[in-house]
Amino acid sequence: MKTRTVGAGRHPLVRQALRLAGLLMLCAFALQLAFAARVALMAVLAPQSTAFQRSEVWRLLTEQHRIRWSQDWVDGTRIAPNLQRAVIASEDAGFVDHNGIEWEAIEKAWQKNQQAEQRLSKAVAAKPGKPGRPGPAPAAPKVVGGSTITQQLAKNLFLSGERTALRKAQEALLTAMLEAALSKDRILTIYLNNVEWGEGVFGAQAAARHYFRVDAARLGPEQAARLAVMLPAPKRFEKNPASAYVTGRAATIVARMGAVDLP
Repeated sequence: MKTRTVGAGRHPLVRQALRLAGLLMLCAFALQLAFAARVALMAVLAPQSTAFQRSEVWRLLTEQHRIRWSQDWVDGTRIAPNLQRAVIASEDAGFVDHNGIEWEAIEKAWQKNQQAEQRLSKAVAAKPGKPGRPGPAPAAPKVVGGSTITQQLAKNLFLSGERTALRKAQEALLTAMLEAALSKDRILTIYLNNVEWGEGVFGAQAAARHYFRVDAARLGPEQAARLAVMLPAPKRFEKNPASAYVTGRAATIVARMGAVDLP
C-alpha cells in the first residue's frame, strides 16, 4: 500500500514560483543597474531625451499628426542666474541643502490632498441630484505634489506620469542615484534644459526665445520669475502668460530670489 505525503505534489509549483520570483528580482536589479549607468553618464553627457518628452512626441503624432518642437541645450553658464534663482524659489527653496527629498513638504502635500478629498466628498453629499437626474459632478480636487527639483527630474527622465506606490518608490531610488552621482549644479542644469515650458517647448533656451525673444543668458528677474510660475502647468499658462495670476505670483518670486543660494 503506497503512502502519499500531503502537499508533496505542490513542490514543483513551489520551485517554479521561487524561480519566477528569483528571475523577477534579477530583472529588477538589472534595471536598477541600467538606471545607475545612465545617471552616471549624465555627469559628462547631456541626455538626448527624457521619458516625458518621448511620450509628448507620441501624443503630438497621434493627436495632431505633426511635431512642433523647440529645444536647444545650453551649458549652465549660459542660463541666467535670475532663472536659476527664480526656479529654485518657486519649485524647491531647499534645493541646495536637502538630499533629494523633502519629507516635510511631502507630508504637507499629503495633508492638503486629504483635505481637498474631504471637501469634495462633502460637496457631493450636499448636492444630490433630482431622482433619475444626477446633479453636476463637482470639480476634482487639484493634486498637490511637494516634489523637489531632483524628484521632478527623476520622474521626467525615466518614468511615466502614473501615481502608484511602485512608481513613487522607483522615483525615490532614482532621486538618490541622481543626488549621489551628480552635483547640484549639474542636476539643475539638466533640469532646466529638459523641463517643459509649453506644448513642444522644452528647456530654458527655447522658453526664453519663445516668450521673450532673448537668450536664456539674458533673462531679467521679472522674465525669469514669469517662466518659473509656468512650470507646474505650462500648457495652461502658455495660453495667457501675462495673466493677473502669473504677474502677481511672479512678483512674489522676484521678492524671494535675493535670498536664494545657487549651487
